[in-house]
Amino acid sequence: MSQLQRLVISESQVQDSIASLSLEQRHYLNNVLRLKNGDRFIALDGKGQSWIATLESDQATLIESLQASSELTVSITLMLALPKTGFDDVVRQVTELGVACIAPVISDRTLLNPSGNKLDRWRRIAQEAAEQSERQIVPTILEPMPFKVALEQLQADSRYICAERTSSQHLLNCEFGNSVIVAIGCEGGWTTQEIETAIAQNYQPVTLGKRILRAVTASISAVSLIAGMVESRSGSET
Repeated sequence: MSQLQRLVISESQVQDSIASLSLEQRHYLNNVLRLKNGDRFIALDGKGQSWIATLESDQATLIESLQASSELTVSITLMLALPKTGFDDVVRQVTELGVACIAPVISDRTLLNPSGNKLDRWRRIAQEAAEQSERQIVPTILEPMPFKVALEQLQADSRYICAERTSSQHLLNCEFGNSVIVAIGCEGGWTTQEIETAIAQNYQPVTLGKRILRAVTASISAVSLIAGMVESRSGSET
C-alpha cells in the first residue's frame, strides 16, 4: 500500500468506521494530494492503527484495517537540550528515523525559551514526517522541562548521555534493552555537573566519535545509530 497517500486522524474523528474530516484535512486531500471522491488513501491514528479509507466529500469510510508495521522494535526517546536553531529539523528527521518520543529540555547552557506555539509547530512537523515516512506511530513530543526533572521522570531500560571530549565508549558499541533514552546537549554541551547528575540517575556517558558535532547533527547521528542497530539485530533474529 506504499502508493497510497497517508493522513493522520484523531480517535475523536472516528465513529462506526466513518472518519469526519476537518477543513484542513479536506484541503490537504483535495487540493494538495488532488484526491477525488471515491479515491483511496491510508488513514492512521498515530498510535499504531491504520486503515485503507475511501474519500467521500467531508468524510472518509474506513474499509480495511492494515496490519503491516514499519516501527522499530525498541522504543527510542531523544532527550535534547534545546539548541538556538535547528530543532524543527531534528523533529522531522528523527521522526523519519523511528524515534518514539522527543523530550526537549532546558539545560544550564540553553538559550532558547520556546512558546506554546513552538510546541504545536513541532507536533505538526512530527505528524507530517510520520505520514511521509509511512510510520504507524506519531512520536510524542513532551513539553520542555528542566534537565534535572527529565532525568527523574523519564524511564528506560538503557540510558545514555552523549559527552564530547571524553574517553567513554562509542554509542555504536553499547548494548540496550527494549527502551532507550539518549541525551544530547545544546551549544557548548553539558556541564560537568549535569553529566555527574545524569550518571547518578543511571545514565551511561557515551561518545559519537572524535569530532565535535552540532546539537542537530549529534541528535540525528545518535538516533540513526540506535535505529540501525535495532534493525540489524531484528534482522539477525529472524
